[in-house]
Amino acid sequence: MLATYGDRRREDVAEGIDSLELAWLIHQLEQHYGTVLDLSDEELARMSTVDGAVAVLAELQAETGAR
Repeated sequence: MLATYGDRRREDVAEGIDSLELAWLIHQLEQHYGTVLDLSDEELARMSTVDGAVAVLAELQAETGAR
């Protein structure tokens, strides 16, 4: 999903996620899955990298039992 922000190739996506990219990513996820992500400040801070975002989203998925 981050690659589609700015029409980049997957390999051009940097590990770091800036605040605008994070806001866009959260919006895209909410639109795609038809839900609202109620993320804490701590979770948002952890999503400053691609690996961090994947970890937070995996934890949310495990908590909710979503697929």
